[in-house]
Amino acid sequence: VQLQASGGGLVQPGGSLRLSCVASGSAFSIGAMRWYRQTPGKQRVLVAGITSGGTTTYPNSVKGRFTISRDNAKNMVYLQMNSLKPEDTAVYYCNADIRSVGSFRDYWGQGTQVTVSS
Repeated sequence: VQLQASGGGLVQPGGSLRLSCVASGSAFSIGAMRWYRQTPGKQRVLVAGITSGGTTTYPNSVKGRFTISRDNAKNMVYLQMNSLKPEDTAVYYCNADIRSVGSFRDYWGQGTQVTVSS
């Protein structure tokens, strides 16, 4: 099973970006899915989570600006980021709890760079 993230880039303050992450492989099912971000020298921090049933959670730093969603039929999770600020600059990683044959663990995508700058 692999997670592949995409959609990062350079955006001006106040702008928007949409990140996508797709899970691929064989014979698996997905539980909770999440987005984290990390800046140099700091730990990876959670920015959004969504359960298999669609319940979402956000830290105060992004609440009202970021929206996580998922498409279970396509094994995808999205992060819509609006009103972006320079402090949102980071590498963003998707993460998912995945059950496959003989295994239940979380997987990480490769990360996608988001830069907010004028």
